[in-house]
Order: sequence, then C-alpha cells, then structure tokens
Amino acid sequence: MGYFFIETMTEKDIKPVQAIERLSFDVHWSDEMYRRELRQPQVNRYLVARFSPTFPAPRGSPPLPTVRRKPFAVPLLDRLLGGGAPEPSPSSPSPAPDPMVGYAGIAVAVDEGHITTVAVHPSYRRRGIGELLLNGLIDLAVEMHAAMLTLEVRVSNLAAQNLYLKYGFVPTAQRPRYYDNGEDALIMWTEPLQSPAYQTRLGSLREQLFSRLRAQAEDQTTEPASLTTPVSP
Repeated sequence: MGYFFIETMTEKDIKPVQAIERLSFDVHWSDEMYRRELRQPQVNRYLVARFSPTFPAPRGSPPLPTVRRKPFAVPLLDRLLGGGAPEPSPSSPSPAPDPMVGYAGIAVAVDEGHITTVAVHPSYRRRGIGELLLNGLIDLAVEMHAAMLTLEVRVSNLAAQNLYLKYGFVPTAQRPRYYDNGEDALIMWTEPLQSPAYQTRLGSLREQLFSRLRAQAEDQTTEPASLTTPVSP
C-alpha cells in the first residue's frame, strides 16, 4: 500500500494544509496566521503527515531550537522496516514532496502543552494517521519541556475522544458553546508525560501502532485512497 510519515511543517506547506483544513473545519486560517505561528517555534510547532507509495527518502527538517532527541517519525520508519533508507548523496536533488494527508499543531506555555489542531484528509482517515500525528505531538511536547498535555474536542466527536482516551487524556470539564455552531467542547488532560506509568503506556501503544502501520505498508491488496481534492503543491 505505502508508507505514512511525519515531518516538520514549513511555510511551503501552508497551501496543502489549508486544503485539508477546508475539508475538516468550518473556521479557516489565513496564510498570515500560519506564517505567524510557524515563525514562533519556541512556542508553536506543527507537523504534516505524508503518504509515499515507496519507502520515503530522508529529507531532513529545519533545525528546531529545543530538540534534543530524534523525532518520532525517524524511529518509526526504522522500526517499520528494520532500518532506515539510505542517505542520498550530497549531489542528489531534493525529492519532490509526497502528498500531504494530515497535519497537527501544538502550543506550549510554561510547562503546559496545548494541542491546537489535528486533521486528516477525509480519504485517509481511519488508517492510523491521526494517531501517528498525536505521537509526534507528544514527542514535541516533551522536547519543549511540557509536563502535561491538554486539548479541546467536540462533545459529538466520539472517534477523536476515543483516541485521546486511549493515550491517557482524561475529561476534566466542558466549555459551553466553544465552537462556532454552539457545540460544547470537552476539555481533556494527560497525567505527567514523563511519569513511569505514562511512559509505559506510551511504549505499549507505539508498539501497536508500529505493527498496524507495518501491516498496512506490506498489504499489497489494499489500494491507496484517492485524494479527491489536491493537497500537494
């Protein structure tokens, strides 16, 4: 079928991100709003998820000021195939972007991380991409020294709530009429991210995710979904 992987979002990704945003949300950000967020990496970080029919070649990401560990996407690909793809030679041209299938963002204030958005292209939902992005955000939260993570989710969005519950997010309150249509938001928090209990839980869930994505990548009978709306530059 192919491979899903995540990368750091850059300003070149704004247009395809907006295409997915229009398919996912009623409220849309302008180009300038995204640029402003991306230009404050000490506070805001964004990831994009891409699809590749073959093992994705290493691209590298812009340096992040506070990153001290390998990003989640790198060990994920290593685990999928038992080793990374060969590094391109210095003279090799940069590969063209693979189609974008999702994106996600996080903001950190002091020691609290807030997941601001997670969206997956409708044609690629229920394939583990949202979970892949969530894992990337958890790693970013740790790299940015967040002790805990929080988010808001629509009270009607049971699929998202189930994913967050799976990853240790606990409902703590409701925010009345938070969304433009008047729907309430459910506020959820994790326990401390670095606690032994949470790290054990996270490790187990990642093993399950690795197995799922590996099986999908090796499944030659499954055709990749069609991106009915163009989302790549």
